[in-house]
Amino acid sequence: MTRKLFTTFSLILFIFCGFSQNPQKINPEILNKKWEASWITHPDIWGNEEGVYLFRKTINISEIPKNFIVNISADNRYKLYVNGKYVCNGPARGSLFNWYFENIDIAQFLKSGENSICAIVWNFSWYKPLAQISFLTGFIMQGNSENENIVNTNSTWKVCKDTSYSIIPIDYLFAYLVGPAEQFNCNNHPWNWMGTSFNDENWINAKEMQKGVPYRGMSWEGMPNYILYPREIPLMKYKKQMFKEIRKYEGIKNPEKLIIGQDLTIPANSKVTILFDQKELTTAYPCVKFSKGTGSNMKIIYAESFFIPKDTSNNSTTTKNQLKGNRNEIEGKELIGNYDVIIPDGGENRVVEPLWWRTFRYAQLEISTSDEPLILHEFFSNSTGYPFEENAGFKCNDSIYSKIWETGWRTQTLCAGETYFDCPYYEQMQYVGDTRLQGLISFYVSGDSLLWKKSIYDFYNSRLPFGLIQCDYPSSYIGVIPTYSLLWIPMVYDYHMHCDDEQFVKKLMPAIIDNLQWFEDRLDSNGLLPKLEWWSFIDWVKDKNWKKGVPPFDSQNNSAIINLLYAYTLDKASALMKYYGYAENSIKYSEQSKRIKTYILNHCWDEKTGLLADNADKNTYSQHTQALAILVDLFPAGKQKEIMLKTYNNDSIVQCTYYFRFYLAEAMKKAGLGGLYTEMLEPWKEMLNNGLTTFAEEPEPTRSDCHAWSASPNYHFLSLICGITTIEPGFKRIRIAPNFGNLEWIEAKMPLKNGLINIKIKKSKNGNINGEIELPKDITGQFEYSGRIIELKGGNNKIEL
Repeated sequence: MTRKLFTTFSLILFIFCGFSQNPQKINPEILNKKWEASWITHPDIWGNEEGVYLFRKTINISEIPKNFIVNISADNRYKLYVNGKYVCNGPARGSLFNWYFENIDIAQFLKSGENSICAIVWNFSWYKPLAQISFLTGFIMQGNSENENIVNTNSTWKVCKDTSYSIIPIDYLFAYLVGPAEQFNCNNHPWNWMGTSFNDENWINAKEMQKGVPYRGMSWEGMPNYILYPREIPLMKYKKQMFKEIRKYEGIKNPEKLIIGQDLTIPANSKVTILFDQKELTTAYPCVKFSKGTGSNMKIIYAESFFIPKDTSNNSTTTKNQLKGNRNEIEGKELIGNYDVIIPDGGENRVVEPLWWRTFRYAQLEISTSDEPLILHEFFSNSTGYPFEENAGFKCNDSIYSKIWETGWRTQTLCAGETYFDCPYYEQMQYVGDTRLQGLISFYVSGDSLLWKKSIYDFYNSRLPFGLIQCDYPSSYIGVIPTYSLLWIPMVYDYHMHCDDEQFVKKLMPAIIDNLQWFEDRLDSNGLLPKLEWWSFIDWVKDKNWKKGVPPFDSQNNSAIINLLYAYTLDKASALMKYYGYAENSIKYSEQSKRIKTYILNHCWDEKTGLLADNADKNTYSQHTQALAILVDLFPAGKQKEIMLKTYNNDSIVQCTYYFRFYLAEAMKKAGLGGLYTEMLEPWKEMLNNGLTTFAEEPEPTRSDCHAWSASPNYHFLSLICGITTIEPGFKRIRIAPNFGNLEWIEAKMPLKNGLINIKIKKSKNGNINGEIELPKDITGQFEYSGRIIELKGGNNKIEL
């Protein structure tokens, strides 16, 4: 894929400082003044070429302090070690205008006497992940106070280019955007370089660049390369896990030793293949510990699943549209994936893991040895990702729901790191459409809103000079999907309704106004949006009239779907503007929405089918149009139910795929037919029957086996089946309106900032329900069922209807 790097400068309209790694430990001067520490780099590089660099500093301390706090960042990335022990990695992904630094207490890693502070810093240059923004290779560490300033980066730090690393481009996986494969040649690595006894006399002194500049420390001197902000989210988890099973092997006996903690010797002059199965998809740093093996070669291939070999008529050079079949089955299939290569040097107890994590269920170890045997001590991985906790739960009389819940939550957690991302294997890009759903899912299940808030702010920082929000950000290229720029506004509305953070949300209003102005400037004389620039993606529909996810337009270049999405956004914007004191804008957006709805109803309603057409030519119909029409109240309440009954199971119209079924479910609930939701879960059951351990991007053939937008059942089990929603902004008052569908009983819990909501209710054969609902003591709300309402108070509430 051809990629171009664009740098965009935009005006920062307000200062944002959220949660940092150690918010109570950051010295205020670190945020308010230019740092004493300088960005440092290797003196012999330009800074934009690929390379891996080792930085080290030796310090002496007389006694171990209670705290020793440092502030660290790098470009592209770093891994920090103290006295040979791993501390953390970063920085959290952001932009040049919001370049994050970690605030870390390293006291526990220090000892009396000499200490080595070390960092691996790398720049993958042209081959870096598409989500990685970069300026120049560099590293910076600033002590939090005078007590720690001994570690400040300057020319006293030593640096060495580590030539053991080289990169291998991956061009055979379709739309693979997460960075290169890595080759590590042990013969070129300065082993034990992190230790205090290491002799670094042959290393050179680092080159100083700009001083570190925090967001409150800018001055008349002009724009720094990076504006530094404290990290707002926790460090990623890093936890050892063993492989669950060996599925296949050749050229060796007893390979299972590797997964039970025993050494495995690969004989000299042999070729060995071992296929490991984690049994479920994971995101992790694979790690190999080994000895000897001079002249050997190890290749590790990582894959979500095996592929069915292509038909001879398929001449594609990538995996595009290649079928996979049941993900548990491997016979007669081929393993295609990204990979790493390790070249042993004959040394003892070498430990190697890639710089960046991998996504895999299957990992295949391919080894060739020369004249010296290779001893494998361990092959495992360190799982990584955002440290969400599963604080919610859902149970019912049908066990398949527990499996859907488990699989959906795994999907969500594997699609969350320093940002949300659409998929962990292929892109790791944070897209607005995906992220809107991810924010709701992760909030409902974990109660953690930090990554949700960061994602909203990431998109805010992506604004283009003409007002649009970029479709994916952070990103090293400019990407625009106008429909996703619209969806950022409902995402802000969701956060407003669920999180008590009005000061943050209010400051987003000018950006919402600028965003919507772009669309208003393009309205046709009929008051509708015409065909827009760029890519107006809606859903990965496989239909001849839909082009790459874009719905069909009529002879006037109008689309009911896109304009209904616009009206949907205007309604959310109007509500936000009214709440935050922008009365004129609120009225304006409401009136614009009404005009759009009136035109579409008058020109796209088809009396013969009893459905709304996708455009005024009335030649295509979809679930998407009906769902959006219901969500914007295009029809009166009674009519909404009639339309939904004609829509949800109608194979004669274009079907929503996994992503847009979120909106279909929302429309079901709004039409008073939430009970139908339990009947629309067949696609998720089919994925489970097909051996997936996460939910896929789209119906087969699918590229990605793990796509967070397909985890929406975790949200809807709580918000729709249990019916837990917020009545007031900030989740200060709740509504519980369950939709049992074909279920007999439900039990659930959901976290709020001040406690858990617990639900245990049962439906009798005659339709009556009874049970208990427990709310946090400071929360009140309503229980609604079949038109009857019970007021809920904090504490335990008996339900009998």
